[in-house]
Amino acid sequence: MTEQYLEDFAVGQIFNTGRIRVDKDQIFAFARQFDPQPYHLDEQAARESPFRGLAASGWHTAAVTMRLLVDGEFSPAGGILGVGFDAMSWPRPVRPGDELYAKSEVLEVRPSKTRPDRGLIKVRTTTFNQNDEPVQIFTGNLLVPRRPAGAPNR
Repeated sequence: MTEQYLEDFAVGQIFNTGRIRVDKDQIFAFARQFDPQPYHLDEQAARESPFRGLAASGWHTAAVTMRLLVDGEFSPAGGILGVGFDAMSWPRPVRPGDELYAKSEVLEVRPSKTRPDRGLIKVRTTTFNQNDEPVQIFTGNLLVPRRPAGAPNR
């Protein structure tokens, strides 16, 4: 896919990703390294938690989503460069065996008022499981370069 500059984005555009399956070993490995809480590390503790079963860390879900985005249709020039989030939620847990995919919708496109070589886009990304149920929703603000002189149009 060719790089997309600020001028290539429009409100309402949708970008899709492929799919990634999350298994129990990945949940344990991520949790041991980055979120070592009992409900991510121990199946009995997870059953007794509000999750009522083993659940991936929300940050694990975020990391999987990032991988999906990098490999998907969404391809801002220079990479996916986030400058902040307006909102982030995890409406349901990711379980072992879930197959995740994401959709991103452009909500806003605006050139920078002070830096003519760039702009910002606001994007809502929803990550779904194999049952098309949302497991993560975030609205991010991304820095995107404007098309340099001589760069081909899409």
